[in-house]
Amino acid sequence: MSLGILNRSKDGSPTPESPAKPREADTGIPVFRAAGNKPPNASVHPDAATPAVVPEPIDLRTLVVGRGIHLRGTVADAERLVVEGTVDATMDATELMVAAGGTFRGEITVDVAHVAGRFEGSITARKRLVIRDTGIVSGTARCHRLSVEEGGQLSAQMEMLGEAPARRAFQPEPAVQVGD
Repeated sequence: MSLGILNRSKDGSPTPESPAKPREADTGIPVFRAAGNKPPNASVHPDAATPAVVPEPIDLRTLVVGRGIHLRGTVADAERLVVEGTVDATMDATELMVAAGGTFRGEITVDVAHVAGRFEGSITARKRLVIRDTGIVSGTARCHRLSVEEGGQLSAQMEMLGEAPARRAFQPEPAVQVGD
């Protein structure tokens, strides 16, 4: 018996195989591809219940800690950290993305953080901190902008960072003349 009939349409012509879709909805974070790889031709529409996390359009050095992997230590030179497993670390980066089911413990300073999993420790987000509906942040959090989706949990000492004070243009003091 041939299985070829399973890949045919009603009129008997072959149907194209559908490409495997990324599992963005599983983790709550976008699927990343190496800078040289082009995305598949088929469009990917994330599940409407899971808001898409859109990474910055620039190429960043990315470290992905996959499910079931535990990383401990200091991470240097990674600009984007994607946590699907567990990370116990201290680091400075541009972006942090903790997927649903992922855990970050430690201290981190980033421009932007998206937490769909668990964050325990100290986080400073120079631009914004986004806590997704499945996200939990505990410890200390400092950020310029904060967004917590319904269902997201924030149990931390919180500090909102203000705008950086504008620098005044240098104006020299008037010259003082001492006795003639």
